[in-house]
Amino acid sequence: MSETAQVKVRFFTREQDDSLQIEDTALFAPVTLKRYGLSEIVNHLLKLEQAVPFDFLIDGELLRTSLDEYLTKQGLSSESLLNLEYTRAVLPPSYLSSFNNEDWVSAVDVGGSQIVTGAYDGVVRTYNHSGKVEKQYGGHTGAIRAVKYISDTRIVSGANDRTLRLWKTKNEQISNGALNDDADDVEEGKTLAILEGHKAPVVSVAVCQDRIISASYDRSLALWSTNFKDMMAIDINDALGNGVSYAAKKRRRLALKEGSVRRRAPLSIMDSHNAPVEGVIFDARDNTIAYSASQDHSIKTWDLVSARCVDTKTTSYSLLSIAQMTNLNLLACGSSARHITLHDPRVNSSSKITQQQLNGHKNFVVSLDTCPENDYLLCSGSHDGTVKVWDVRSNTAMYTITRESDVVKGVNDKVFCVKWAKNVGILSGGQDKKLQINKGDNIFKN
Repeated sequence: MSETAQVKVRFFTREQDDSLQIEDTALFAPVTLKRYGLSEIVNHLLKLEQAVPFDFLIDGELLRTSLDEYLTKQGLSSESLLNLEYTRAVLPPSYLSSFNNEDWVSAVDVGGSQIVTGAYDGVVRTYNHSGKVEKQYGGHTGAIRAVKYISDTRIVSGANDRTLRLWKTKNEQISNGALNDDADDVEEGKTLAILEGHKAPVVSVAVCQDRIISASYDRSLALWSTNFKDMMAIDINDALGNGVSYAAKKRRRLALKEGSVRRRAPLSIMDSHNAPVEGVIFDARDNTIAYSASQDHSIKTWDLVSARCVDTKTTSYSLLSIAQMTNLNLLACGSSARHITLHDPRVNSSSKITQQQLNGHKNFVVSLDTCPENDYLLCSGSHDGTVKVWDVRSNTAMYTITRESDVVKGVNDKVFCVKWAKNVGILSGGQDKKLQINKGDNIFKN
């Protein structure tokens, strides 16, 4: 096709903003145009006072090439009519700030006015949005691998010491409501209960209403209550058990002598994986269902009422993270093969389970989170030292976020955790002992 060739295009949008509506009309556009040139045409047709950048979709897929390249790839001629859907472009997330930590930052969550982190020094910390540490929670004897807000009075954390801990906190701006505070005798920052049952590091924790689910390197999942009164107490002698080394017994005995700290057993233990479990989440629409991803290459679906695995989907690689794109009916899984795969949990296991693959990372993809304001957006954290932002309507990353500390040191520190929080931005923690926040200047809406 020559550079002077043109193709007939029709622009349309699903934007609710009346100022962004173009009358249904078709026109001819040079086939050499890419997003920028097409965006200029739309801005001209809309007669906007201030230019708005747009992305373009053809048949539901983002256009990442020129019209000429798209026509060639699809085997279409310049006589075709292309229906181009335009939508506000997502601007690059800009660096906002970094909060210093004492050790590697391995877990992060956001609740109301606070940010909570877990680190390899075994300490849970809450920050305000200015980066000031408001509270430190000490008690774990191993690196913390997962942390979640439960309510305005509860935090839960999981660690390499094989335990979870319920913590008493105070956060008046969490919207999911408070639990009945049945532990008025426990001061803020102290352990409400130690949750024991796993036999290896606890690496992933999910919270839904009054339930907690955890994933462990012991190949199991455990279900817990957010209220320690709902779980069975553990006897100190049973907890120490037999066949445990003297050093391990000593560490546990010291942990068990924390005054009147309650120790609780899980409501149920679920075994089915045959390798360490790396991630677990509740189904966003049904809290009696959970999904887990494991190094055994599988995604499992669990019925939490019966504590049974009801479906297993097997891939060709170890899975290291999992997130749900609820309105798209997709599970996103990060892998040891450096890519992210999208799976439909409704598809029969005997069918093709991988719907799409996102490529771009250069090392393990160990953390995923979805955009709270756009169904199609996802962020991923990797041991390659980057966080990538994806629109799943394209197979390539939209943007890559690097560590600000790497610019100074000239090395790539691993990223261990990511969280995409409304009104805060994309938070990531890593080997550089920093919690980094990046935020886009626009609103990430559909």
